[in-house]
Amino acid sequence: MRVVGIETEYGIVDPDEPRANPILMSSRLVQACRSWAGDRTARWDYGGEDPLQDQRGFRRSRAQATPELLTDAPEFDESAGEVTLRRRRGSWEDPAHLNAVLANGARFYVDHAHPEYSGPEVTSAHDAVVWDRAGDAIALAAAQRYAEHEGSQVHLYKNNVDGKGASYGTHENFLVRRSTSFDDLARRLTPHLVTRQVFAGAGRVGLGQFGEAAGFQLSQRADYMEAEVGLETTLRRPIVNTRDEPHATRDRYRRLHVIIGDANTFDVATYLKIGTTSLVLAAIEADDERLDTLALAAPVEAVQTVSRDLTLRERLALADGDTASALEVQRALLEICRSYATDAGEAAVIARWEGVLERLATDVFSAAREVEWVAKLQLMGRMRARHASPEAPDGLPWHDARLAAMDLQWSRLGDGLATRLAAAGQVERIASDEEVAAAVATAPQDTRARLRGGIVAARPDVVDAAGWSTVVLDRETDHGHLEVVHLDEPLAARHPLLDALMAG
Repeated sequence: MRVVGIETEYGIVDPDEPRANPILMSSRLVQACRSWAGDRTARWDYGGEDPLQDQRGFRRSRAQATPELLTDAPEFDESAGEVTLRRRRGSWEDPAHLNAVLANGARFYVDHAHPEYSGPEVTSAHDAVVWDRAGDAIALAAAQRYAEHEGSQVHLYKNNVDGKGASYGTHENFLVRRSTSFDDLARRLTPHLVTRQVFAGAGRVGLGQFGEAAGFQLSQRADYMEAEVGLETTLRRPIVNTRDEPHATRDRYRRLHVIIGDANTFDVATYLKIGTTSLVLAAIEADDERLDTLALAAPVEAVQTVSRDLTLRERLALADGDTASALEVQRALLEICRSYATDAGEAAVIARWEGVLERLATDVFSAAREVEWVAKLQLMGRMRARHASPEAPDGLPWHDARLAAMDLQWSRLGDGLATRLAAAGQVERIASDEEVAAAVATAPQDTRARLRGGIVAARPDVVDAAGWSTVVLDRETDHGHLEVVHLDEPLAARHPLLDALMAG
């Protein structure tokens, strides 16, 4: 059972005031989320944050760190005044309106200029889909409450680009054995992260960080990846991020923080993104040397090459002098990973992986129900064709503003084009609506998220704050004594004190 999780930063816009401050809107959205959740929320505890420790064995100094790395000391300016932060247990804790720890074990908070939903820890690709979609439902509920409180609307977008050169992330987290060499981990995982966009890409109109060239590509994040490995997340974004912040027992675990992935509105894309990566990590932990034959000669260049190849036939240079297409790399990884599918859930991932690769190789559009970029390309192709003429036999050119607007509307939560396709039965679902509705209010029961979400839901009166690996209790009537409950084992879903408090 590998512990995994997904974090999503949403694009946020006031449709009536395009220049509205996104930080202020995000803060008010978090406040609206807390209002929607009633008393069943808690503040965030930063006691376990360690954002400057690098997996390569050194620590970045705070003086050399860019602001986005300092996630342990949040800053917020609502009216040209600084937020007052108070010290506790040697760490910073932020004001309540920047964070909400929810009853389903998730965190909903302000991350720079975006609202972010960080889903709870789960142990399967299926559950990752369930609690990821629950995040979308929570964000929509918060937006509705925002409208009631503020008298204005916010639109939320599950995408990764703003069309003006900025990119924001959808990050994945995988718990990995600390005994696995990080150098081996990075080297052997890179070919998968580069090529999995053939089934995990969300599709994008425009080429280049500013969309300066016309065209369509598989991935929203590809043009923003600029390094093979690194600590940054918003500058010189790496294929493999090196932050060493396990939020678990350090001598046992690494937390692999993956920032290369797209925000997906299709269940199958999310399911395969998580499931296949987890299986590749199992092969890496087993020191499977077959992975070495897939090493890429120029990984950063290959990210863009794969993303811009709509035929899926472009050859990538391998480190040993050979070449392979992205589909061939994925087929090779699939065959290696068959050996590491040890339960029914992982066997289902293998079967889905194999089926999607076969459909992409045979007829790309036969995968339109499962692969997001394919469905988006197909829908846009119909839009382009409707405007065909003798002067423009291909229809709308890719630089037409209507296609860019269509790209944006694809990802809008609630009534976007992807949502409408799903409602029309044109998208294959992994998670049922009933599962998602339950996950909005309930945490996974097989990880420590059960404890975090459960205590917030049952006893918010005694919870002062919570983090990934801590729950801070304040059970004294004079609020003068804080108890820190450590939850360093992510698979430990029971705790004597917390279970007793919840039962009481």
